[in-house]
Amino acid sequence: MSSVRVVARIRPLLANELSRDTIVSAVPPTSDARSSIVTIPNPRNPAENYSFHFNAVYDESSTQQDLSDNEVASTVKHLFHGYDTTIFAYGVTGTGKTHTMKGGKSLAERGVIPRLLSAIYRRGRKTEKDSAGAKKIEVTMSYYEIYCDKVFDLFESPEKRTPAGLPIRDCNGKTVIAGLTERPCDSLKEFEVMYDEANKNRSVGATKLNAHSSRSHAILCVKVSQIEGDKTIASTASAIDLAGSEDNRRTENGKERLVESSAINKSLFVLAQCVEAISKKQARIPYRESKMTRVLALGQNNGLTLMILNLAPVRSYHLDTLSSLQFANRTKKIEIREVENEPIFRGKQERIPAVTGPPVHRQPLRALTAAPINVGAKTTLKDKPLKAFSVYNEKTALSRPSYGRKRGSDENRATNSRPHKQLRTSAEYSSTLVHAHKNGTNSNISRADLESLVNRMVEEKLAERTIDAVSTQAAPLNIEVQRRLEALEQRIQSQSQDDHKTEGLQYLYMAKQHQARGEDASALKMYELAEPFFPGNEKLTSRMTKLRTILAADKAGESDQVLEEPHIHTAHPELVPEKHSKQQYDDDEYNDDNYNPKDADYTNTTHIMDEEAYQSDSSFHFKPKKAKSKKIVARPPQVHRDETPPTPRTSTLLHIINTRDLTQIKSLKGVGVKKAEGIVNCLLEMGGDVIEDLVGLAAIKGVGVKTVDKMREGIVVCGGDDRLDELGGEFEGAGKVNIHKATMGMATGV
Repeated sequence: MSSVRVVARIRPLLANELSRDTIVSAVPPTSDARSSIVTIPNPRNPAENYSFHFNAVYDESSTQQDLSDNEVASTVKHLFHGYDTTIFAYGVTGTGKTHTMKGGKSLAERGVIPRLLSAIYRRGRKTEKDSAGAKKIEVTMSYYEIYCDKVFDLFESPEKRTPAGLPIRDCNGKTVIAGLTERPCDSLKEFEVMYDEANKNRSVGATKLNAHSSRSHAILCVKVSQIEGDKTIASTASAIDLAGSEDNRRTENGKERLVESSAINKSLFVLAQCVEAISKKQARIPYRESKMTRVLALGQNNGLTLMILNLAPVRSYHLDTLSSLQFANRTKKIEIREVENEPIFRGKQERIPAVTGPPVHRQPLRALTAAPINVGAKTTLKDKPLKAFSVYNEKTALSRPSYGRKRGSDENRATNSRPHKQLRTSAEYSSTLVHAHKNGTNSNISRADLESLVNRMVEEKLAERTIDAVSTQAAPLNIEVQRRLEALEQRIQSQSQDDHKTEGLQYLYMAKQHQARGEDASALKMYELAEPFFPGNEKLTSRMTKLRTILAADKAGESDQVLEEPHIHTAHPELVPEKHSKQQYDDDEYNDDNYNPKDADYTNTTHIMDEEAYQSDSSFHFKPKKAKSKKIVARPPQVHRDETPPTPRTSTLLHIINTRDLTQIKSLKGVGVKKAEGIVNCLLEMGGDVIEDLVGLAAIKGVGVKTVDKMREGIVVCGGDDRLDELGGEFEGAGKVNIHKATMGMATGV
């Protein structure tokens, strides 16, 4: 039994931290040994200091190499001796956990994980060399993260992840991740490539305290297999980079970061509950309340466990640092059993024990030499033949062994639990005798007896064939059953006829609906479709004849009307409008004295075209509509029409739009960022075309008439149109750019 090894590491000061704010320090050792005591002042009484004793303390001046040589190297030795090892970093956010485990790119800044793999490969090559090739070392690796209490494989891209993550299972007392990728890794260079590629898939975000804060717990599992012949010893090294606990009042997290920090704090709180339950030796330890504690299994794993406590030395982390020290002080008291992994032998099948009890050994058949077969004797051969052998029954062996005992009387034999054997038929017994006569094993059988036995066998075989032939013939049906079958057939035929009539009734129903709406042509077509279902129906024929007469009369009346009154739209073909995105109106549009057919409303043309459509359809009777009283409608917004040449304000507005500059368009009145981006996108889709007037500007998608008026009004805030016209005369020879600058200066009050 051994306890969890806890070492503390104090990170150096950052660029924005001052040395006078340092409150955490390592007590210098009295001898050449490393320091093992950390001191921190009492938050309520600064004059009082708390002291915490650990296995080792690394101050600000310690390097990655010091930590690796003193702590990681010993775990590699245990790993190759067949023990599992676990190394995890614990601390508040921003204390350097990821730097301790992962490290930097330079050789001196490499963290615990790269140095652990380097030591594994070096020791593996040494083991293979010392064994002269008898031992072979294989290294495989799996890497996953626990993000928001969900397990995700880091060797797979985030696009391939499932929302629920990977499930966790228990196998032989160990926690495994179902569906986790396990990749072979033969060299340190190959590991670095795979490790860097997997770290890109890890969830990392920026907070106020840490620009590269880990938003998940990352677990790297390295499996080392030592193969020697058919014997394999597998051990696993787990390197865990835990996410740090966060105070959302200090980190100022947003919505997404709050969800992540909530999941992180919950898992760390459950870990603290597990440590407290283990230290108090409670019966229930809440491992399953969080997936991180279930994977870490602190106190349940049978191997060496190393905890690296990362501390921040400054006063701003005072309460968080004190809480971390108290947690580490409880963790170091957890006892762990160091159990060596059992070797696995290839090709050896394990014996599966019986479910119901110990295995039952069957006895061989025993010949009954004391009871010879005498066929010539007058015995009841037809009733029960003599036994040639006895069969061992399994039930007697399971109940009570009776070996070496003498059999009792017939009364006791009748109450025996052994089941009776089935009696053989005479044919079977006869075949046995024939076989015995051929082999010459029995000389008491005469020739007449043998012929009688053969004749009896032939008769039995023929009788069996006759019985089989009679049984295969179909028995005649009962009269009642025959009557029911005929009734069922008639019912099916009548039902098919009813279905046939149902389709015809549907056509009749639709014809009546069309006729009620005055659509005689459609009604006639439905009647024609229903006619094959009701052949010879006089009522249906009379309706069809009546509809044909009505349609012929309507067609003749329409042709006369067309000769008297020509279509209106043929006299004015220019009334067909072109498609525009916005309708435009003039000031004198609503004056009846100045009416011009060319300026007619689109609604009138549409009305004329609708009348023509009604006239061309033979199924409808044309009825001229009555003149309706003119309704007073609200005037739609008007686009400002400039005179020729355009005013300076209009020219400046069009110039700003045609520059396609997002900053200038966004500065216009009534135009936001999204609307400005939409205008620029529309202009880019137009290619090299230029907006020449306000009508074209209003036709742009998302602009409209009101927006054009606001943009035009916002060109000049003070001074009015007269002042702008005066400026237009002053800047007439200066170009549009100068006019724009002048108007912008007026807008700002210059």
